[in-house]
Amino acid sequence: MSHPTVTVRIRDALRYAQGRAEKLGRTQQLELGENLFIRIAPGGRKFLLFCLDGEPEQGTARAVAEALGLKDPQYGWHQGATLRSLTVTEAGAEEAPPPSE
Repeated sequence: MSHPTVTVRIRDALRYAQGRAEKLGRTQQLELGENLFIRIAPGGRKFLLFCLDGEPEQGTARAVAEALGLKDPQYGWHQGATLRSLTVTEAGAEEAPPPSE
């Protein structure tokens, strides 16, 4: 049985995942593009962007932070075992390690 394809605005998908991260206290991951992924940390006030090939752009991180309604987002980088991720944390969000790769 084939499931129907549903088109969802990216802003709606991001906010849905953010709500799940807050409600369930678990990291939520979405594929935003062919080579772009987001992991929203528990609580929904920080996330990381990563690419399987290359690095994400800070302009994309700014757009996602705006879509998620983060206030005064702080940007940085996290070097994992295999990927370099762009981290975004809302100012004042509890400090914890970024969502794992």
